[in-house]
Amino acid sequence: MATTQGIKLEENTRQRLKVLAEKKKHSPHWLMRTAIEDYLEREEKYEKEKAEDMARWDHYLLTGKAISHNKVEAWLKDLSQGKPRKWQK
Repeated sequence: MATTQGIKLEENTRQRLKVLAEKKKHSPHWLMRTAIEDYLEREEKYEKEKAEDMARWDHYLLTGKAISHNKVEAWLKDLSQGKPRKWQK
């Protein structure tokens, strides 16, 4: 269910939004909604990746287990040459 949420904008921002909406042939409401949804998706993805990175770091600190530089380098070389392969520890 959609609900209404007010937002205060500076007059200059409001005018820019109106001009861009006309150029894009969409309403200012559509542009704001789309911008907010895009921002949320991007930031949620960032937070998820950050949490995964922190979990990996914590795992490393607990176990000391890591992948050698040589193995990573070989894997990246194959990947860059279009030869993706499963990761082998």
